[in-house]
Amino acid sequence: MLNFRPVAAGPALALSGLGEAGEDSALLEGVRQRYRKIAIVHYWLVTMRGGERVIERLLHLFPGADIFTHVYDPARVSRLIAGQKVTTSFIQKLPGARRHYQKYLPLMPMALEELDLRGYDLVISSESGPAKGVITDPDAMHLCYVHSPMRYLWDHYHQYRESTGAINRAVMPFLFHRLRTWDVASASRVDRYVANSHFIQRRIERAWAKPSTVVHPPVDVGLFAASAAIDANYLWVGQLVSYKRPDLAVQAFNRLRLPLTVVGDGPMANQLRRMAGPTVTIIPRLDFASLRAHYARCRGFVFTAEEDFGIVPVEVMASGRPILALRKGGALDTVVEGQTGLFFDEQSVDALVDGVARFEAWLPHFDPEAAVRRAARFSPGAFDSGILRSLV
Repeated sequence: MLNFRPVAAGPALALSGLGEAGEDSALLEGVRQRYRKIAIVHYWLVTMRGGERVIERLLHLFPGADIFTHVYDPARVSRLIAGQKVTTSFIQKLPGARRHYQKYLPLMPMALEELDLRGYDLVISSESGPAKGVITDPDAMHLCYVHSPMRYLWDHYHQYRESTGAINRAVMPFLFHRLRTWDVASASRVDRYVANSHFIQRRIERAWAKPSTVVHPPVDVGLFAASAAIDANYLWVGQLVSYKRPDLAVQAFNRLRLPLTVVGDGPMANQLRRMAGPTVTIIPRLDFASLRAHYARCRGFVFTAEEDFGIVPVEVMASGRPILALRKGGALDTVVEGQTGLFFDEQSVDALVDGVARFEAWLPHFDPEAAVRRAARFSPGAFDSGILRSLV
C-alpha cells in the first residue's frame, strides 16, 4: 500500500519543535558552513516509506547533498528524491536487482566499500539495510541515523530463516554469521549514532555496543486535522504481513462483534479475508485524502505491531483520535497512556479483547486536543533540530 504524501519541493526549511526558530536558523547556517560537501547513503530507493521520508527531510536540510544507494528506481520515489544526483552500487547492475535486491544482501558489504566518498565533509548514512559500512575520508564526519540494526541479522533472524525455503535455511547460518561479523566491525566506522526511538537506541547498544542519541523521524502532522464527526469503526492500517499481526485485530473484533476497518494489502490478505467476520471490513488501499478521513473519523486506532517507531499512530493522533497499542517498541515513545491512548501487554487475542474493553471505558475521558498536541512533538521541525544538534 503506497500512499505518496504531499511534500513541498525545494530547500525551504520549516523550523519548529526544539529550540527557537532563530537559534535553529543560526545552527543550520553554522552546520552548512562547516560541512560544504555532503553525501547521504541509503540502503535502497525502491519505494516511499518511513526511511525515504527521512531522506526527504535531510534533503531539505542539505539540498545540495548527493545520494548513494545500492538500488534505485526513480519511478517509485518522490520527485524531490528523483531530482537529486543518485549514485548506485554495483548491485544495481545485477539481474533483477530492482525487484529482488534483498537476495544480493551478501554482496552489499563489498558494494558499500566500493562507493567512492572521497572529498565529502559529512556523510549521513540511513541504516536499516546495510548503509553504514561505507569508507569515508579520515577527516569526514560520519553520522548514522538508525531506523533499525538489520533485523534479518539480529532480532528477527530466526523468523526470517523459518519463513524461507530449504536451500536458504541451509546456507543462512554460514552467510549471516559472516555478515554479523562485518556489521559489528563496520560499526566502528561511524562517528555518531542517532536512533529513531528509545527502542532502537537499546538495540544499537545490544548489537554494536555503541551509544546513541534519539531523534524521532519527521511526521508531517500539518497534513492531518480532527473531525467533528466520529464513526463507530475502529481502524487498523498497515502492510498485511505476519510481524504486524493484523490477524490479532481481526480475531479480536470477530469475538467482540465490533466494527473494524482494516486498510492494507500483502501476503496475508487472502487469509484475513477468509478469517474476517461480518463486522470486519478489509480495504486493500486508499488514496491519501480517504486515508486521512479514516484517521480523523475512527473510534480508535488499533496498533498490534512491535515497530521500531511507528509513524501511523502519530498521524492518527494528529487527526485527534486515540490509540490502542501493544506495550512494546516505538509506541512507548509516542503514545501517552491515559492521555492519548492505552496499551495492551502482549500479542494475543485475549489481551487485545481486554484492551478494547478498557479502551471503551476510558474513551469518554479522551481529549482530542491532547492527542494533537502530542503529535506536534514529532513534527519535521523537531527532527531538523535534533539532527542539527547531533552535528555540533
